[in-house]
Amino acid sequence: MDAAEERLDARWVRAWCERGGATVVRATGESHQAADALVDLTPIPSDLATLYWVLAEARLPDGRSVHPPATVAALFREHGEIEIPGEQPALVFATTADGHPCALSGSGRVWQATSPSMTGQFDLLASSLREFLEIRR
Repeated sequence: MDAAEERLDARWVRAWCERGGATVVRATGESHQAADALVDLTPIPSDLATLYWVLAEARLPDGRSVHPPATVAALFREHGEIEIPGEQPALVFATTADGHPCALSGSGRVWQATSPSMTGQFDLLASSLREFLEIRR
């Protein structure tokens, strides 16, 4: 299945939350407002908008954290978009257990920094946000 076929829909995200394994904070009116403010600040990939419609943040079993939209907005204000050679600009939305930023690009692919820096090299981690959420390490 290619990345385009793996685009998130809210039903899939809700089912993923119900399967367990991840600690999730469900979306609230406040988190929806924060997601709307993020969209007003910068265009975000549609999969991230779908994710934030269902949940505000998550902690995955391997320690990766999906940041709440207000944190993503703050990171964007401080650092801007992540430039990855040959890729559409990316937005940091998560962090690994060891503090390496993870960014979702406009193509829908997820990239992980090779160090805890927002300015270092980013390597491909997952072909889609859905794949990112399903990674078991």
